[in-house]
Amino acid sequence: MGVNLRDILIVENTTIQRFAGQIMLVDSHNILYQFLSSIRQADGTLLRDSRNRVTSHLNGLFYRTLNLMGEGLTLAFVFDGSPHRLKHQTLRARMAVKEKAKEEWKVALEKGDMERARSKARQTSRLTKEMLDEARHLLRLMGLPYVQAPSEGEAQASHMNRKGDAYAVVSQDFDSILFGAKYVARNLALSGRRKLPDKRVWVNAPPEMIDARQSLENLGLTRGQMVDVALLIGTDFNPGIKRIGPKTALKLIRKHGDIEAVLEAKGLEIPELEELRGIFLCPQVTDDYTLRWGDMDGEGMIEFLCEEHDFSRGRIERELDKYTIRQSKRAQKTLDSFFG
Repeated sequence: MGVNLRDILIVENTTIQRFAGQIMLVDSHNILYQFLSSIRQADGTLLRDSRNRVTSHLNGLFYRTLNLMGEGLTLAFVFDGSPHRLKHQTLRARMAVKEKAKEEWKVALEKGDMERARSKARQTSRLTKEMLDEARHLLRLMGLPYVQAPSEGEAQASHMNRKGDAYAVVSQDFDSILFGAKYVARNLALSGRRKLPDKRVWVNAPPEMIDARQSLENLGLTRGQMVDVALLIGTDFNPGIKRIGPKTALKLIRKHGDIEAVLEAKGLEIPELEELRGIFLCPQVTDDYTLRWGDMDGEGMIEFLCEEHDFSRGRIERELDKYTIRQSKRAQKTLDSFFG
């Protein structure tokens, strides 16, 4: 989930086309959870194949990825490794929320309240090892590289972005800014719309771009001070200080300079402060990876999605044909501009 820094960062509305021709690093766990949350039936249940295996994540990954590739984006994916020990409390709390939501979903179903049932079901999403393995297999069939992070996927993606391996990190969370990403892209979906939680309301959600340096300069903060702001608010690794939101935290860091001075002035304490800082400023990452793109295996995808997981063969073939046509047009346009 990460820390919500939206109120203080410069978030620029943009278009998918802005990222055409650029290498984009996708926070895999983040996007897969989106699919598990949103791609559901009317009663909130996940899409499943004839052997009762969940397919919502594959549905979203195939169509979203193919559409973005069709728009000219060059995608690579980064998967989470082992969570930091300080994240375990957050993970336990999330599990408790999921269990409660599961019970509320059952009650809503019994009452015939499908809207509430679907809303509660969205909160029960769990990403299993099997789902992750299937996602990696589909990416291989699509010719796309992926990197296994030793710990936080956003930290690894931000490290690679900072090294110049990619133009931006793709994630709905803002933590990549704390991990040192140069650019973060959000809402990379062609529909440009999203549903508000617990409401029958859809709102515009255009693609967004965050330039970390621009935001930090605008705020007059260093990256270290931005991390201090986040630690006051609360992150996946610490609960923060009660009644301190983004704007108050920003005001306090601007006034006192760093989190130690804020805590001293307020007579407060954040346990394991230096380790918390280190999670963001010196994260566990690796340089043992290779980004190499291959050819798309259309027949392999049809076998995996249609024969193994009961996707509509006709629909998958149509999507692959549409992608091939778009790629041909894009190549012809590039050729025309070169010789024109």
